[in-house]
Amino acid sequence: MAAKIKKGDTVIVLAGKDRGAGEVVRVMPQDDRVFVRGINLIKKHQRQTQTEQGGIISREASIHISNVALKDPSSGKASRVGFKVVDGKKVRVAKLSGEVIDG
Repeated sequence: MAAKIKKGDTVIVLAGKDRGAGEVVRVMPQDDRVFVRGINLIKKHQRQTQTEQGGIISREASIHISNVALKDPSSGKASRVGFKVVDGKKVRVAKLSGEVIDG
């Protein structure tokens, strides 16, 4: 199955304490989870190593893919993703406006 949400997409978080928009940093399709820049930040206590400084580090935690929706390129609202064949190539399409997302 083709991925509906990919790295670099702008998404809207629909549920949780960090509702809002952000960019997808990483996708874990086997677990149905995504990492969104600036969303669901956690504090991690890191021990000092030879290469890294120790201390409390703030980083993103994953959220379930069902809690995010792609941001429609034309209206800026949350939209579902569909697929369409254009010029013999399968492309992602925003269901809200019908606009091609990547082509």
